[in-house]
Amino acid sequence: MSENPVVFLFDVDNTLLDNDRVTADLRRYLGDTFGAEIQTRYWSIFEALRAELGYADYLGALQRFRVERPRDPHVLDVSGFLLDYPFGEQVFPGALESVAACARLGTVAILSDGDAVFQPRKIMRSGLREAVGGRVLVYTHKERMLGDVEARLPAARYVMVDDKRRILAALKTAWGARVTTIFPAQGHYASDPAQAAAAPEPDVRIAAIAELAALAPSLVRA
Repeated sequence: MSENPVVFLFDVDNTLLDNDRVTADLRRYLGDTFGAEIQTRYWSIFEALRAELGYADYLGALQRFRVERPRDPHVLDVSGFLLDYPFGEQVFPGALESVAACARLGTVAILSDGDAVFQPRKIMRSGLREAVGGRVLVYTHKERMLGDVEARLPAARYVMVDDKRRILAALKTAWGARVTTIFPAQGHYASDPAQAAAAPEPDVRIAAIAELAALAPSLVRA
């Protein structure tokens, strides 16, 4: 496989897609369907599973939730809500334009954490898979799989766009000057002081993903 001059790697949740709004919609749906107490129980299961796995697993949490409510037919409706959710409506303004701008300068791909069913479904239904030409990599812990990323998308240089500073720091540690880290300060992680304290400043901070379209040419020239 020939080496690309530059590969732009994009995270999904709260980088290209407003996952906080997806989560808020799920909270409302669970509250309307089951009530506040049961909704709280689902999120307790969800957070426990995230601590166990290291990534968000909405369907895995739902499966565990179902074990506690085996006779409630509404539990199965939640899976339909998740799988059929209109994710395209939650793509950040300017996100697709930024991906397109980067595609004119190099190879674009998605590099995401997540489960093997819901995360790929989200990427497909949001239109993001098509936007990156089908180049989608989803791992349980992407920062541990950089050797596989390099094998699949060999490049002289990488640009990583991610809302999690710890991920950007891990890539900078692994790839050094070969990677430029871009931090879009959007989503709940961006306002979390603990996240800021846990990792160094990225190479570039932008207020929103839409700003990347104008910035992209300078990243290639740098």
